Amino acid sequence: MDQYKAIPQGYMTVGEIARKMDVTVRTLQHYDREGLLSPSAMSEGGRRLYTDKDIVKLHQILSLKHLGFSLDDIKNQLISLDTPAEIADVLMEQAAAVRQKIESLSESLRELEVLREEVLQMQSVDFKKYADIIVNLQMKNEFYWLIKHFDDQTLDHIRSHFDKNSGKAFMHTFMQLQDEAVRLQNACVPPDSDEGQNFAKAYWNMIQDFTGGDMSMLPRLIELGKFQNPDNKWKEIQDITNGYIEQTLSVYFSHLGINPLQENTREETK
Repeated sequence: MDQYKAIPQGYMTVGEIARKMDVTVRTLQHYDREGLLSPSAMSEGGRRLYTDKDIVKLHQILSLKHLGFSLDDIKNQLISLDTPAEIADVLMEQAAAVRQKIESLSESLRELEVLREEVLQMQSVDFKKYADIIVNLQMKNEFYWLIKHFDDQTLDHIRSHFDKNSGKAFMHTFMQLQDEAVRLQNACVPPDSDEGQNFAKAYWNMIQDFTGGDMSMLPRLIELGKFQNPDNKWKEIQDITNGYIEQTLSVYFSHLGINPLQENTREETK
């Protein structure tokens, strides 16, 4: 039959070049369809035939693919370049793209390792919490570990009231107020002073922003200060700030003529 006629000297079939270059026949067929590497000839039986010159071109394509260039890059950009300077510029751009990928993969690796530790510390399988932890790692929230201590009601509240942007903004406000509480405490600023009461107002506004007016969330927020992470950083901050925050809020509530904590406690005992 025609397709089994002898291959002309100096030519190779698609199967032979595939074995020689350690690629699949399907890959070579794809390169042909994409216009990257067309066979130099066709046999009388319709078989693709390649030469040593095609092997050199295939070697170039495979080498550039190894550097992360797409087939479109190779076909439409690299092959048409004429000067070393132009090629150097494209290689520099590709190097920047590779560095970005490395940074992204390094961050993914860090998140995988952190999540593994959190999974081992949790007492049950909870993919919702896993997802929340990942989101907080992406937000660079160093207190991501608190999530494993939250109950379902608190997490549902957070999910329904905050997205990535508003959650990140809230954490920024929270950390600013924590730092301010440390500063006021160390400076011995009286809780009933104007500065202390301005702080109390800002802190209470933050709490209301978090709870959305749902005072049943207050006891859960109070519990946050009792949690500990491996380096105890959270606990150390809470030990410094909790007393001062409670004093400033007590004075603030007294001026307003309310006590949200007591009112919430009475609601829970009804």
